[in-house]
Amino acid sequence: MLTEDRIEAPWIEAFEAVLRLCKAGRDEPVCLLAESQSRALNVALAELAALRLGCRPFRCVLPSPPQTAPAPLRSTGASRALRGHPAALAALRASGLVVDLTVEGLLHAPELREILAAGARVLMVSDEHPEALERLVPEAGLEPRVKEAVKLLRAARVMTVTSAAGTDLRVALEGAVTAGVWGWCDRPGTVAHWPGGVVVSFPRAHSVAGTLVLAPGDVNLTFKRYLEGPVRLTLEDDHIVAIAGEGTDAALMRRHLAVWGDRAAYAVSHVGWGLNERARYEALAMYDRRDTNGTELRCVAGNFLFSTGANEFAGRFTEGHFDIPVFGATIALDGVPVVAEGRLVA
Repeated sequence: MLTEDRIEAPWIEAFEAVLRLCKAGRDEPVCLLAESQSRALNVALAELAALRLGCRPFRCVLPSPPQTAPAPLRSTGASRALRGHPAALAALRASGLVVDLTVEGLLHAPELREILAAGARVLMVSDEHPEALERLVPEAGLEPRVKEAVKLLRAARVMTVTSAAGTDLRVALEGAVTAGVWGWCDRPGTVAHWPGGVVVSFPRAHSVAGTLVLAPGDVNLTFKRYLEGPVRLTLEDDHIVAIAGEGTDAALMRRHLAVWGDRAAYAVSHVGWGLNERARYEALAMYDRRDTNGTELRCVAGNFLFSTGANEFAGRFTEGHFDIPVFGATIALDGVPVVAEGRLVA
């Protein structure tokens, strides 16, 4: 049980190890990007680790933005803390390495492209308790595994997802944008998140149709909740058109999607699967909700990661967002399984 938010030596070592993987160099300017509601413990750990490596870290701390959405936003990957701030962006562009410690992260933030174009490496440290980050310091073997998955996805024309629960989903992959994350970034103009170990594709418009059945034990990370009852999602032309289920889980999904008043909230954002054998399925049950962002669950080896919401490659933008790891499914690319009943295929 985690009761004290004090700095522990192994946590500094974990941050130092990841910064080494990011090739943080002596005298390199390292921007620690945070906001007023960031996890102060992780900001301090990143700073101490950078100092150990001889870097020149500095903090860029912005006020957390006011709430504007009609519902709570969680795990969107689209921090609004920067909001085009010219001085902050100038500092980020001038940094060789940006350690992103914002609450939601910059992965889908509109400013990310400009920061990467300037040559910065951006390491998103997920808003997790450092105990989880310490367990999931990335290992070298994760990089080739993720790269191979990216290669397979980019070469495939169709992804199919099936399960004993009744899932029968088809995703056309032609023109999809695919990316993989292994937990660190060591080249200019690249971004990664820690914990890592996942591959995802953003399908083009008019690419997804079928049925996705969420079974008890699957996870809705927006709610940080293991499902207790089945939920059947019917998808037509990329969009959820029906949510069937009688329990709390289905009711939560129906209400949260409806509150946005936006058809794009019902659309598919990205699909993929987890590749990290060290990520633990039961982790969500082991931390208070304030101490986890659920990134570990996204990376659990063999999960089918299904996400709704914004997909800029399909021309859809919305704040509504679900990340749903589905377990026990079979994922095939052009008929060849890459995940069989929730287990990675060698």
